[in-house]
Amino acid sequence: MKISSIKPLQDYILVKPVEQETTLPSGIVIPETVSKEKPQIGEVIAVGPGKSDTNGVERKIGVNIGEKVMYKKWGGVEVKAEEKTLLLLKEEDLIAVITE
Repeated sequence: MKISSIKPLQDYILVKPVEQETTLPSGIVIPETVSKEKPQIGEVIAVGPGKSDTNGVERKIGVNIGEKVMYKKWGGVEVKAEEKTLLLLKEEDLIAVITE
């Protein structure tokens, strides 16, 4: 399956987790693959159109493609595409937009 063929519906967001390395005080670098923790930062790949509120007014999603976001540790559904693991998250699973 191609990543470009995945189009989220309603308030779902497709996120590519960002691999993060941890550097110990001694200078030793521990790659993400060794860590027990799942990454909680990712790049937005695609967004759905949004979801209607209780009054029937469509509410757009508050993030854009290309932004880095922080999300809940155990949120989302894993999706495999082009040998990469992506996450399909609901907008409510996002907790911050990261600006650098």
